[in-house]
Amino acid sequence: MSFDTIAVIDWSGASSPSPAKPSKDAIWIGVARRGAAEVETSYHRTRHDASETLAALFEAERAAGRRVLAGFDFPFGYPRGFAKAVCGTPDPLALWRALSDRIEDTPDNANNRFDVAAALNDLFPGIGPFWGCPESLDDPRLPSKGTLRDGHGMTERRACDRAKGAQPVWKLFTTGSVGSQALLGIARLQSLRDRFGADLAVRPFERHDTPITLVELFPSLIAPTVAALTEENEIKDRAQVRVLAGALAQLEPRQLDAMTREGDAEEGWILGLGHETLLEAAARAAFPPPNALKDMSDSDLMPPRLRDDCFAMPQGVAWVPVDEALAKLRDALHPVTGLETLPTSRAAGRVLAADVAAKRSNPPMPNSAVDGYGFAHAATGDGIQRLPLVAGRAAAGQPYPHAVSKGHAIRILTGAILPEGVDTVVLEEDTNTDGTTVVFDGPAKPRANTRKDGEDVAAGAPALPKGRRLRAPDLALASALGISELPVHRPLRVGVLSTGDEIIASPDRPAEPHQIWDANRPMLLALASGWQCEAVDLGHVPDDRAQIAARLAEGARKADVILTSGGASAGDEDHVSALLRERGTLSSWRIALKPGRPLALAMWEGTPVFGLPGNPVAALVCALIFARPALSLMSGAGWSTPRGFTVPAAFSKRKKPGRREYLRARLTEDGHAEVFGSEGSGRISGLSWADGLVELPDGAMEIAPGSPVRYIPYASFGLV
Repeated sequence: MSFDTIAVIDWSGASSPSPAKPSKDAIWIGVARRGAAEVETSYHRTRHDASETLAALFEAERAAGRRVLAGFDFPFGYPRGFAKAVCGTPDPLALWRALSDRIEDTPDNANNRFDVAAALNDLFPGIGPFWGCPESLDDPRLPSKGTLRDGHGMTERRACDRAKGAQPVWKLFTTGSVGSQALLGIARLQSLRDRFGADLAVRPFERHDTPITLVELFPSLIAPTVAALTEENEIKDRAQVRVLAGALAQLEPRQLDAMTREGDAEEGWILGLGHETLLEAAARAAFPPPNALKDMSDSDLMPPRLRDDCFAMPQGVAWVPVDEALAKLRDALHPVTGLETLPTSRAAGRVLAADVAAKRSNPPMPNSAVDGYGFAHAATGDGIQRLPLVAGRAAAGQPYPHAVSKGHAIRILTGAILPEGVDTVVLEEDTNTDGTTVVFDGPAKPRANTRKDGEDVAAGAPALPKGRRLRAPDLALASALGISELPVHRPLRVGVLSTGDEIIASPDRPAEPHQIWDANRPMLLALASGWQCEAVDLGHVPDDRAQIAARLAEGARKADVILTSGGASAGDEDHVSALLRERGTLSSWRIALKPGRPLALAMWEGTPVFGLPGNPVAALVCALIFARPALSLMSGAGWSTPRGFTVPAAFSKRKKPGRREYLRARLTEDGHAEVFGSEGSGRISGLSWADGLVELPDGAMEIAPGSPVRYIPYASFGLV
């Protein structure tokens, strides 16, 4: 679901109206609308005034057919078990009703929150869980400090309260008293639920789509970015709602919708938790400082959507050579995935979104490369060397804590930090010892068998480049350099749809003689997964335009790019291309390629669509030659060019000029390329028989056994 209007609310638990002059620690509302350059902000002295303002906003947006996402900076839920203890059910919205029934909050902010908290504490054994109160309130049921509580049985924090700076929901007084904000805020939000009924949903407790959606926010998730984008003399609370509303309005609808559905159905969730890098990039895109666009790196910007006309070919272009088509495609595309930060241990297969530098040197200290004996080189010379041994030894993880005197040696093991006074190590096999003296033949080379600190990578030096698809060795390097988390692109979501009346979706179903089982969809889904994308199965639809349109719309919601097979040409039954021409933006690329001339490239509801041929051989070739580099670029990994090499041919062929040809091929034991016995594009068995493709150039060519040809293994296309 997409949102047209974003409202961000910085709440207050004050017991009296805020000053007439806009100030901090009051209520601020920021409203951003998609397509609008400015974020509207307003200041509110009381919760009553803010609630009425929000109700009027919701009414107006609902009447105009616009969808609203409203985020509040106080907890929507409590640690697990609290709701059941209060109202007999774990349903958090039943708890909202129970709290709303207890809270009294007048139009001038006077309220009974401390009395309510004390009464709630009576429901639990021991003392607590709520704490914090002014000195004037003398109620033994409500301790003044959190350390005075005991035995109440509740956990201190929700799962989502791990966010840096998040306060426990039990805290009612002094700085960060989100407990008071929650008690008073939930009561106000419950009144909005009563007012708007089925048109309002609270995520993640309710998952259905409604005109008005409420979520919990925590502006401090991106506190450094907010600080950097704060205007001169701007009140911090105003800056928070302005920047966060602008950032959320920058996100792609599917990104924002997915975020609202994350979290625990009892404890709630902070919108954007785990997506801080994406939010920061969106905020900077919403509020770029002067001249920032030319100074900011790509990782600082949210990728813009592809233009509707990005695939358009110049008028008059008929047959497009492969290299021109690839160049055109490369120029038209850019990364479309959002960003997030992941623990290094979970980042395998992801694309790095920014250059990463070493947090410390590897190795961090000079150490020994072997098992042996360490000493100061200056104390040795030619001939037989006899050095008394100091007591103890140096081992990896067990450094020797003292200096080694000049003229003495120490037993040292591989990886051990060189103790003070040691700069050279002699290999154990080159020594003899009686336990008190070590003997070896000199001279020893200075610094022999030692490693310098930072000789692998120095602290602050580049470690991993932006655009790298992270492999196991990359994670090893990052971990060794103290890099605990990495900024990465989200996986590119690739929707796969097959069409055609003749297609049977699964071999589980019987096929009539005029029907065939779907070969393309499982093939393309496997390709997408093998390319480290998130494969989204959009299924199969017959040659029915309404059904195709509905499935494309589903794909536009669920995926970043869609691959279709079948119906991409210009015949009577080519419904995909006809539909894309009528209701999308279609460019039919007639590529000088064999197999697979028709390639439909289009935009459908802002999502790029690659219309591949229906023939499985042509579909695979077009996917490898065109979709593979395009998806790589859109995923953030950059344009991918397959690597081939020249081998002798094990076949004969006379090729006509005008088209580039790709032959199913494999290497013989002596390294020659043999091709499948038939070039017929209906021979699917040749795809399985082959382990690569022979690429023949655009011009005429006559090939005999032994002629040099370019062979590209499947693995070079990322086909595993």
